[in-house]
Amino acid sequence: MASKEAQQNNYKGFVAGVFSGIAKLTVGHPFDTIKVRLQTSTPSQFNGPLQCLLQTVRKEGVLGLYKGATPPLVGWMFMDSVMLGSLTFYRKVLSQTLFSPARMTASPYTLGQRDVHLNREQIHKLPTVGHGLAGVMAGATVSFIAAPVEHIKARLQIQYSSKKSERLYQGPIDAIRKIYRFHGVPGIYHGLSATLLFRSFFFFWWGSYDIFTRLLSENTSFSAPAINFWAGGLSAQVFWITSYPSDVVKQRIMTDPLGKGLGDGERRFRNWRAAAAAVYRENGAAGFWRGFLPCLLRAFPANAMALVAFEGVMRALP
Repeated sequence: MASKEAQQNNYKGFVAGVFSGIAKLTVGHPFDTIKVRLQTSTPSQFNGPLQCLLQTVRKEGVLGLYKGATPPLVGWMFMDSVMLGSLTFYRKVLSQTLFSPARMTASPYTLGQRDVHLNREQIHKLPTVGHGLAGVMAGATVSFIAAPVEHIKARLQIQYSSKKSERLYQGPIDAIRKIYRFHGVPGIYHGLSATLLFRSFFFFWWGSYDIFTRLLSENTSFSAPAINFWAGGLSAQVFWITSYPSDVVKQRIMTDPLGKGLGDGERRFRNWRAAAAAVYRENGAAGFWRGFLPCLLRAFPANAMALVAFEGVMRALP
């Protein structure tokens, strides 16, 4: 009966993830556009985030900050649904297997036994490392959706002309159609391996989210939404501090010309190492942190609101 109820409740993480994606896009996309443009440009084009912001608004209007928003509008709803839904699922699996009290205290003999009954006092919460591992697994799962969404988004974001007629891609559908025509499915999934590497840092995001949630729950009188807000925002900062250099390399790969019939130039990077070497060669170690300020400014409010939406819907659903 309990397992049947658990199966019925599995949908909650996926539904709540949809609302999380909407909240994240609304708050965070303008910051993301500035971040991507700084990551894929040279200092001679933009000397910092403020100049990039002002030039974008002056030449392309406020809507220029929302270029490439259509893929994540649909994609992030689906991505956050899959990511947070699978995160909930992997947490349950890990708590019942690798991190179950029976296994963590078992001898080699009892480890192989099944159906070990636990007292209510023995049932524990998943440890922080378990939350981190669940994050890695969820990150790998969602990467197969995130890679094409982020690839198309990045290519649209670096089209600087305010006139559609002067752009290579007229919109997300046109970009998908053209890339698929000349490069097939591998072209759509260009940058998948870099995406998998980048999302392996979800270990730090969800591990720190658990730590912050416990600290705030035990040491403050904050309400549940307030705890979600602060834990979500702070853990997002931890994630970006640890993962940002890999994101810079990922964006370079995803905006690298694909060549052939597209007419967008010659490919520069044959693999992740070549892209990382180019970043270092052009700007030294500082190149791996170019665009970090708008990313950091975006990370707290966007992810805090996303997790408030997620946890709030999780609590509201029957």
